[in-house]
Amino acid sequence: MIEVKNIEKSFGDAHILKGITTTFETGKTNLIIGRSGSGKTVLLKTLLGIHTPDVGTIAFDGRIYSEMTPQEHRALRTEIGMVFQGSALFDSMTVEENVAFPLRMFSNKKRAEIRERVNQVLERVNLVDANKKFPSEISGGMQKRVAIARAIVNNPKYLFCDEPNSGLDPETAIVIDVLINEITKEYNMTTVINTHDMNSVLQNGEKIVFLKNGLKEWEGDKDEILETKKKSVVEFVYSSDLFKKVRESLIGDDGDIEE
Repeated sequence: MIEVKNIEKSFGDAHILKGITTTFETGKTNLIIGRSGSGKTVLLKTLLGIHTPDVGTIAFDGRIYSEMTPQEHRALRTEIGMVFQGSALFDSMTVEENVAFPLRMFSNKKRAEIRERVNQVLERVNLVDANKKFPSEISGGMQKRVAIARAIVNNPKYLFCDEPNSGLDPETAIVIDVLINEITKEYNMTTVINTHDMNSVLQNGEKIVFLKNGLKEWEGDKDEILETKKKSVVEFVYSSDLFKKVRESLIGDDGDIEE
């Protein structure tokens, strides 16, 4: 579990995060959503320790980040897996070498142990026999699965995903959504996903935090977000005709939307 209490963050005169308090729950896919400029990327980077909050605390299973020693910060880093927006694979490394990288960096495993673990996670993401291929030789969806394999190879407690479906076709995006949800349950991780993809919200939104102008405007789950009357959320969710029809089928006329 990750507990966020009254987080504020500014860059110069720009006040980006404004007193955000929420909890990201273990064993669930927790989503941060909002329009561009809402603060969701800054919040994700603050959770990762890339940005230091000006005010407030972040606790990882009771361990307050700002009170931890540098050694404890390094130990925490080994408990975190990260899936980057563009997969961020090393072009000069094979699939196997990419996935093995965190083990070589953060573990004392022997070469045979590393190879065995790499094969385990590649099989889990349905990439058997892809070991010797380079990123340029596989599809975007396969690259994303390699990135997920690399993120979970160290058995992390916390998994962070930045726009994991970016650049993928709808069918492949669903495959990635399902995979992230499944491994969250299997590893009992605290998974935090930064996304603007409403299909992902409806697939994986067990806990959703909606940001607007640096404020937490709303939180709930994928069922509640379809029925909320909060105006800012409705405008974000039902910006397409398809989702407007979904809402109308669920609750009828939306004329009673709340500010």
